[in-house]
Amino acid sequence: MVPLSSSLHILQPRLDLYMKPLLSPRKLLFCRTFCSIASAPSPTENGGGGGRSGALVPAPEMERIDVNPPKGTRDFPPEEMRLRNWLFGHFREVSRLFGFEEVDFPVLESEALFIRKAGEEIRDQLYCFEDRGNRRVALRPELTPSLARLVIQKGKSAPLPLKWFAVGQCWRYERMTRGRRREHYQWNMDIIGVPEVTAEAELISSIVTFFKRIGITSSDVGFKVSSRKVLQEVLRCYSVPDELFGKVCIIIDKIEKLPTDVIKKDLKSAGIAEEAVQELLQLLTVKSLTKLEEKLGHAGEAVTDLKQLFWLAEKFGYSEWIQFDASVVRGLAYYTGIVFEGFDREGKLRAICGGGRYDRLLSTFGGDDIPACGFGFGDAVIVELLKEKGLLPDLGLEVHDIVCALDHDLLGPAATVATILREKGQSVDLVLESKSLKWVFKRAARINARRLILVGNTEWQKGMVGVKILSSGEQFEIKLNEL
Repeated sequence: MVPLSSSLHILQPRLDLYMKPLLSPRKLLFCRTFCSIASAPSPTENGGGGGRSGALVPAPEMERIDVNPPKGTRDFPPEEMRLRNWLFGHFREVSRLFGFEEVDFPVLESEALFIRKAGEEIRDQLYCFEDRGNRRVALRPELTPSLARLVIQKGKSAPLPLKWFAVGQCWRYERMTRGRRREHYQWNMDIIGVPEVTAEAELISSIVTFFKRIGITSSDVGFKVSSRKVLQEVLRCYSVPDELFGKVCIIIDKIEKLPTDVIKKDLKSAGIAEEAVQELLQLLTVKSLTKLEEKLGHAGEAVTDLKQLFWLAEKFGYSEWIQFDASVVRGLAYYTGIVFEGFDREGKLRAICGGGRYDRLLSTFGGDDIPACGFGFGDAVIVELLKEKGLLPDLGLEVHDIVCALDHDLLGPAATVATILREKGQSVDLVLESKSLKWVFKRAARINARRLILVGNTEWQKGMVGVKILSSGEQFEIKLNEL
């Protein structure tokens, strides 16, 4: 390396002038203006024939298009895309740490796939239509039915257990609230082929690991845990038919959103006797395993599974994150055992994530049942929580080098320099036009460039370029093959 000289030396006063604001960069605000340009039609397009060919024809007035995304959906400009990539990067890294493999499915699925799983009532929440082949299709509202379809398709060619995860876009037409949109992305992790509670314990551990990575603690978030078997044991005592179980769970899942009188009325309308309704509502107030055991005894599957899960939580090291809550049943009908929900301890947000065991889902689609459990974790609520806690990361654009030609005739050599650096793995912003140094320094500040590479005529003839370290102001010349 040699000190900056030759043609670059002449520019030294200007380099020094622009270095001071660069060393203390401020965020620049840019306003982007969109305009519509309407082309005037030719005379023939305007009716043709008799008019003079040189006559001016007024351009038709074009209706301005709505530049907002459809209601309930989002654009991802660069700053939002950086946040999304950061979040999804943690989803994928945690999944990798736990030995899961990534899968994906079509965003567009057969409408019957979701109606078979959730019943006709879900049709009102689907973005569905008939395609040109007269097939009823829908944008997926969740990922689990697609997962079940793929597991059935693979059959015995996929050795168990399967540990799969996916990060996919989902669509659900419903009322929007904070953290709930009609379009969202969901992180799913599923374990197929493990009947033991160790699978649920592993899944909760993975979510806890994710929270810790992004700065969320057990004082911010907890998990409410219960089991569908708790309700089953109570309903069996009152000879409630098994076919009513799913409907009861859907009603009870709304217990925090609706008055108790409404829940009672809905349960009675579903065919549940008054005595059974009272017993159910009393049971749903239980918040400890000890009290649950007093009511159900210690021999039932529900208590056994839950005690095993809490024991495993100690071994995994997340006991302070979980608590028993009999009111958690999850609204989806396919759950069969332990269920859990991640919640904001301040109570400002809806459920952050949720999941559980679904051992009988595959038979719903005509396959053989396989023990399975999993969870879904949406992207919208966690971003709201990070905002609440002041934990959103500062994710400005970062570029290694900005390369600038000092003369228009040197744009080609500047492109060569950029290519050499990119082949070495450097991120490079090449100035594509002849621009003033003032513009270049502002650009460097906006993209957080680390170095400025200047291609000057005298230096290029010697096989060298000028380099300026933007954080310190140090500058020097260096041979191209040493760059």
